[in-house]
Amino acid sequence: MIPFRAPLEDIHFTLNDVAEAGRIPGWDADLAREMGAHFASFAEAEIAPLDAVGDREGCRLENGRVRMPTGFAEVYRHYAEQGWPGLTAPADFGGQGMGAAMLAVTSEIFSGACHSLQMVTGLVPGAIRTLLNFGTPEQQAKVIPQLVSGEWLSTMCLTEPGAGSDLSRIRCRAERSGEVWRITGEKIFISGGDQDMSEGILHLVLARTGGEGTRGLSLFLCPSHRTDGTRNAVTVTRIEEKMGLHASPTCGLTFEGADAEIVGEPGAGLMAMFTMMNHARLDVALQGVAHAARACNVGRTYAAERVQGRGPDGAEVTIDRHGDVRRMLDEIDSLALGARGVAHVALVEVEAGESALADLLTPLAKLIGTEAGIRAAEMGMQVLGGYGYLSEYRLEQTYRDARITAIYEGANGIHAGTLAGRMLRHDGGRCGDAFAGFLGREAAKGNAEAVAHCRDLWLAARDRVLAAKDPGPIAHDFAKLTAEAMLAAVWARIGRAADRHPDPERIARLAREAARRAPILARASAELIG
Repeated sequence: MIPFRAPLEDIHFTLNDVAEAGRIPGWDADLAREMGAHFASFAEAEIAPLDAVGDREGCRLENGRVRMPTGFAEVYRHYAEQGWPGLTAPADFGGQGMGAAMLAVTSEIFSGACHSLQMVTGLVPGAIRTLLNFGTPEQQAKVIPQLVSGEWLSTMCLTEPGAGSDLSRIRCRAERSGEVWRITGEKIFISGGDQDMSEGILHLVLARTGGEGTRGLSLFLCPSHRTDGTRNAVTVTRIEEKMGLHASPTCGLTFEGADAEIVGEPGAGLMAMFTMMNHARLDVALQGVAHAARACNVGRTYAAERVQGRGPDGAEVTIDRHGDVRRMLDEIDSLALGARGVAHVALVEVEAGESALADLLTPLAKLIGTEAGIRAAEMGMQVLGGYGYLSEYRLEQTYRDARITAIYEGANGIHAGTLAGRMLRHDGGRCGDAFAGFLGREAAKGNAEAVAHCRDLWLAARDRVLAAKDPGPIAHDFAKLTAEAMLAAVWARIGRAADRHPDPERIARLAREAARRAPILARASAELIG
């Protein structure tokens, strides 16, 4: 097995030199480097060793409670004791007051070390942000400190058996009973729906309080325990058997008149829940990046040691000297670096308050990052040949764990449909205009001929999509074109900043190849749009 190593230099490079995190008020690049090093040491020493154990053991349901694999509770306790759950929470609630960009550093490392554990802990920052935006001062004071301390973890309860991506079909109901609300219904696919690591769990539940459609939905805080210490009426009915993420308990939950508090106004639940969902989408983008980076490290390390075949001089060579293996290794490397750059650019736009561009880049980053993780894991297996198919090097686990990222937090096809539909048309097309403006600004900079070409193709394709009565059949190809245009802009930035990376030759070489391929890939997608 090849040990996990956090790709710290690449993370800081794309965040600071490519995404220009200095635009974020109060950003401290030196502090980010220090925090990243501390978390990387913890992740490499304590979190990463759990990954294989968790995959083998999985979670189990005993007497209605979920039991996590060996070692998970102890490492989670160390994680909480070090203050990581409250990284982005305000100091007034016991947190460290860092921004989302700092969380992006630790979140990617966490996912690369053990995606399953990151899944169970990763919704806490989004829950805190939701409470800060929509909760009452009383709710904030009561709940946030428990999330910050690690005493509580959080879930996001949306999906139901008859309501997956179509939230208008939600049937779980909440009814007022005196001073409290009571929730009745069933939720499925709830990550960390129960576990034995934290003392309690805060379920954020989307439930129906009014009529049909999404306007009748409200958001609720539903803790696993009542104020008197007794367990709330929330029952785990099953743990799903999954392709991957075996150590992340994906639960079916039944609410049987469970006590809850409403967040915000009745009927405004979807707006509040989207605060949490948008945080989660950038987090999922970085999960994909983490898997791509892991595949790159394993592939390069293995290929540099595995002797097979001979070179032109007849001497034995390691397989990284063979042309096709070098091609695959460079593509895996490019997938990780480019997708990370996109995610970081999107994050900086969100934190800098560029709402129209951020609205488009958030789902686009999710689409690009998750596809990169899956493709990189698959190619990494190919680099290792038969060993890649075995569990020894664990790339097959990387593939299994990465595969869900293209499905949850909005399937990638849904994001493609939204891009070709609502985002090009809503509010006078401001999101599309913001993206076109972004590409235009990038194309005007040095060494950006590929960006200019992709921008022209994208603008022409946008006109065709807007003219279509039903953009659905061409949504996938338009999303691919949008992704290629975005990647062209990011790779142009990467190329210009290459000399600020510790390995400038590698970065410049990958950027040149990306610039060569970008117009070809973009033209292929544009031609499919028609």
